[in-house]
Amino acid sequence: MRNLFLLLISFAGLVRAEAPPNIELTFSLTRNGSHMAEVTEKLEYSGGNYQLTEIWKGKGLYALMGQARRVSRGTIERDTLRPREFVDERSGRDTARAWFDWKAKTLTMQYKGNKASEPLPPNAQDRLSFLFALSLVPGKADTVSYTIADGKGLSRHTYKIQGSERVKTPAGEFDAVKATRQGEDRERAELWLASARNHIPVRLLVVEKDGTRYEQVAIRISP
Repeated sequence: MRNLFLLLISFAGLVRAEAPPNIELTFSLTRNGSHMAEVTEKLEYSGGNYQLTEIWKGKGLYALMGQARRVSRGTIERDTLRPREFVDERSGRDTARAWFDWKAKTLTMQYKGNKASEPLPPNAQDRLSFLFALSLVPGKADTVSYTIADGKGLSRHTYKIQGSERVKTPAGEFDAVKATRQGEDRERAELWLASARNHIPVRLLVVEKDGTRYEQVAIRISP
């Protein structure tokens, strides 16, 4: 479950875009068809600075897992997203943190009392910031890759553009750009981003190597 929003990796294939307006997205998350959580993403943007806040609330038996809250803060410079700080707080687990120093080109991560720094990859994002980066990709291309920091380590993901599709969700029906990812461990991901809504994600499907299916679908978008 913790990997789901990792799958919202940005892609090049969009025209030069402006930063999306302040917006709140609410998703229903299911596992093999069983409702397991409601996920809310809130984007606030002003004066070149952004804050993304994500809150997970388990449903049914999954409510026993408590809540999760993740926050990403940073800036936008020359149409490039630069996260500054990332925090991942979960019930019953130590908080994971990451700090991005673009001037010194260092990335510092902290988890379970361990804190260490390393060189900052030029295309580094955190688990939430790549969602915002999605709407800022200029030009056109068939693939894009990002190195993602989560406070515990780094991972690299590449998505391919598969064209446009019409997608229906409880939040509405959208013309969307579809992107896919095939992991080395045979995990497969497909996501749909609404073209007329600043390419915000409206549907996500993840199929793990054992066949487990996770689906995240927009149920509310405001404003």
